[in-house]
Amino acid sequence: MTIHPIDGNSDAATVGAARELLLEYGRFVLAAKGPAQFCFGALEDEANGLPGSYQGQGGELLLALIDGAVAGCAGYRAMKNRPGSCEMKRLWVRAAFRGQGLGKHLTVEVMERARAAGYSAVYLDTVPETMGPAYQMYLRNGFTRCDHFNESAIEGIVYMQCNLTGISRW
Repeated sequence: MTIHPIDGNSDAATVGAARELLLEYGRFVLAAKGPAQFCFGALEDEANGLPGSYQGQGGELLLALIDGAVAGCAGYRAMKNRPGSCEMKRLWVRAAFRGQGLGKHLTVEVMERARAAGYSAVYLDTVPETMGPAYQMYLRNGFTRCDHFNESAIEGIVYMQCNLTGISRW
């Protein structure tokens, strides 16, 4: 498995693969039973703005490959309302690669890169009813519930944070 950022050095095919992963994530959320609905148009703008939609906001979108196949992604970017903190976004693992620990690897990579970039905490939001395995993985990796940090109107949303200072390994 390899994990690398989508950046200005990424070729068009790699950026295209990352864009498709983001859109797959969006289609999953829209099709899922339960409350996790969001504005797909904003996600399309985010995907079309790669890599700048993350780099321009103090973060990265990471692409995971397994045996050369595009397997998943996760990103992070600075939070305007919580200086020194970032928000993890768009953790997505394709169905064929689930159950292999890739979600955890991507989450840990985001946390390590965020800490190296100077962030002291990582925040995220999730909907346990729709994304139960991800929610459980976040709990196992040091995330705890916290107060809301955005104005999402998604029913059942849970806000989480993980302090990056004083932790040597996840």
